[in-house]
Amino acid sequence: MAQPSKEPCKKEACNIQACLTKNNFLPQRCQKVIELLQSCCEKCNYSSTHCASVSGLLKNIGM
Repeated sequence: MAQPSKEPCKKEACNIQACLTKNNFLPQRCQKVIELLQSCCEKCNYSSTHCASVSGLLKNIGM
């Protein structure tokens, strides 16, 4: 049986970084992947270190 990841939202955080790099670091263009990280953080009760930055990203896209 697979062990749960110690960093449950790492994949989503990496996807945001890739999206921001590809889109000239404009968070508005990465809203969907930011929302996926937000959803992941909610599911794991913000227990991932990758969730610390999600609130700042949400402010940048006006959520």
